[in-house]
Order: sequence, then C-alpha cells, then structure tokens
Amino acid sequence: MAKRRGYALLSAIITLIVVLSVGIYVGVSTGDGTRDDGKNSSGARSPHNSAAPASAGSWVGAWAAAPVGGEAGTEQTGMAGRSVRNVVHTSTGGTGARITLSNLYGQAPLTLTHASIAVAAGHDSSAAAKGTMRRLTFGGATSVTVPAGQQTLSDAVRLQVPQGADLLVTTYSTTASGPVTYHPYARQISYLADGDRTEDATGTPYRERTAIWRYLTAVDVLSSQADGTVVAFGDSITDGSTSTESANRRWPDAFSQRLRAAVAAGQDVPRYSVVNEGISGNQILTGKAGRPVENQSGLDRFTRDVLGRPNVKVVIVDLGVNDTLHGARADHILTGLRTLVRQAHAHGIKVVGATLMPFGNYFRYTAARESVRQQVNAGIRSGTVYDSVVDFDKALRDPYAPRRLASQYDSGDHLHPSDRGYRQMARTVDLADLKGAVPAQL
Repeated sequence: MAKRRGYALLSAIITLIVVLSVGIYVGVSTGDGTRDDGKNSSGARSPHNSAAPASAGSWVGAWAAAPVGGEAGTEQTGMAGRSVRNVVHTSTGGTGARITLSNLYGQAPLTLTHASIAVAAGHDSSAAAKGTMRRLTFGGATSVTVPAGQQTLSDAVRLQVPQGADLLVTTYSTTASGPVTYHPYARQISYLADGDRTEDATGTPYRERTAIWRYLTAVDVLSSQADGTVVAFGDSITDGSTSTESANRRWPDAFSQRLRAAVAAGQDVPRYSVVNEGISGNQILTGKAGRPVENQSGLDRFTRDVLGRPNVKVVIVDLGVNDTLHGARADHILTGLRTLVRQAHAHGIKVVGATLMPFGNYFRYTAARESVRQQVNAGIRSGTVYDSVVDFDKALRDPYAPRRLASQYDSGDHLHPSDRGYRQMARTVDLADLKGAVPAQL
C-alpha cells in the first residue's frame, strides 16, 4: 500500500510539472508585444513578435554608429509626425535583435510611440522581406520616452538576422523633442515617410531618401555565429566618408567580410563581429562646441562607444590625424592614445592601433604637421602604445613619395582613401592580432 501511495504521489507531481511547463511555454510564445486586441495602430493585425529570442548564443554588436550632434533644422519640431526608417548593414547574424536609441542632443524628452525592425527585402530598398517585420517594445511597452541627454535599449525580439544583410529600423514620434540626435555621414541611403508608417512592410510611403542616420546608434544580435565584438574606433577614415554610398565599402566593412571569409575557410581566427564607431572630424583630445559637446573627443566618448558595446574583445584605434591637422603636439597625442589603452585594458579589451596615414598635398598639410605625424608614428611603432600595431601608413603611402598616399589608394582629396584604399586597409590588419588575452602591462 505504501508503494502504491508513493507512486500516486509521484504521478501527481509529474502531472503538475507538465501543466506548469505548458502554461509557461504558452505565456512566453504569445508575448508578441501587441495591444490587447492584437491589432496595430492602423487597425491591421500586428506582426508576430516574441518577447525574447529562444536559442542560445552571445549578445554581440551587429552594427553601430556614434551619435555626433544635433541635426540642423530640427531645433523646434524634431521629427514629429514622421516615420524614420534607418537602413543599416549587419556584420553578423543571429536569432534575436535589440536596438539602442539616443536622445543625447535633444533638449526635451523624446517620446517614441512606435518602433520596428525588419530585414530589408533587397539592396537599397525600404520594403521589408516577407514575414520579418517585428514591433519593438521597451520594458514591455510599445512606446518609450527617452530623457534629453540619455539613451534607451529595447527589449529583445525573435528575428532571424542574416549576416551581411540590410536591416530596417523604424521609429515614429508625435512630439517635438528639439534637435534630433544624428550621425551625418552615414554613406547609406535611409528613408522618411509622413505619419505613422512604422510597421509598413511595402515601403511605398517612404518616398523621401536621406543620407543620415537618426536616433539609432546600435543593433545587437543574439548570435551563435560570433563570440565577441571588434570595435573600429576612429575618425572620417573609419567613418568611410569618401566610400561609395550604400555599398558598404568602408574599411571596417571590408575587414568584417575578410574575417567572416577566414572563419568560413576554417582558419584559426576568432569568430568576431565588427562595428564601426568612426566619426568624421573626430579628435582624440578635443571636441567641438555645444552642450553637450558635439563630435565628442575620443577620450570623452570611449566609454560609451567602445566599453558600452556588448562583449567587446578587441578595439582597433585609428585616431590622431585630425589632432595633428589642428596643431596638437605629438606627445599630447600619444598620451591620449595611451589613456584609451589603459581604459580598454581595465575592461579586458585588447587594443590594436594604427599608424597615421600620410596627407601630403592635402590643403592643411605643412612640414611641421608632417613632423608631428612622423613622431606619433615612431611612438606607435616603438611598441609602447598599443598591444599590436597595424601599419596603415606603410600599406597606403606612395613608396616614391612617402608623405603622400599612393595614387591608387587616394580618393582624390589626398587625405581619405578610395574604395580600393579601404580594401587595402582591411587587408593590412593581421587577423592573428585579434587572438590572445590582454597583456598584464605594456
């Protein structure tokens, strides 16, 4: 009798566990971010949008862009009454996604009533691939208010994000928040539409094209394809300011493609995603005027743009040219670079640093500035600044006139590389330098 009672009790416990498990599963699988009636703001049925990714993996950066300043002409109205559809390119894939939105340069709270993410239907398209439109939520709500000077992270959504694909990230606001936080030199066409077209998958209302990114500063993915993030941290050369528009030919893009190809070929290299935190005109030591400061210095933005990215393993630093062109001393530039390295090491991040490329014949070239560049490069090559060195100077300079870029790598302004020059930069980085732990001391 005792045995029968024991079996009965065990059977009851198992039944209870099964019931609870089913209840939990149903609760999670139906958490799709819809309103209670299951419809979106236009009355149409909302797209499926699970509250959290189901599969395992690591959160890594798939795309990023640093906030630069407040967009001129938006001081009063912001983007009130307009849908902003940013187009961004992924460096790795995953089973879930989340985004970061910034109101760093707003002067009032930014209230976004809707946001969405989708895989683009094709290159240079504002339409979403079938079945990929997802509504984004923030703490479970479809709307979010971002205080002036701050940023917000969305909830994760289930979405099969392909590597090397374009994503559409759309926001809509009804309120005038003041200056729009933006990244002006996107080198990528995005789109605008009147009214709330956040979940429009056709792309038809998005008649206005725009060459800047607004509000959006990062897309992270839950990935089994990448084990960490590489951050490219630099100025206009990293920003890709002279690269072909909407072609993803900046050097970090080319480097990401090269790293993916090496992994696919079975080479002994880390499986890392790559994100671009370049800002045109950026300096290590000095930002521009404004409250908050526009185009923040490398020293001031390093915590947000590098240390704040998910699962960062390596940062590749290419800064110092603009400091040189603005008359900074070589020892001050090197001190600034070493400060970045110390901050990275304190967070277990390895630092690969680049020599400064030549700018002979550029309109701001002087012999004195060339001397500073040479002094900075000597310090970098000495091994007392970075963990590893990538010699962009040697790789792109004219061997017969080393104060200038080689003609095949020059975009024509004698400072920024051409598409071919950016590819050469990507080829110059030693993939072996991505491996290994942070040294105890330089």
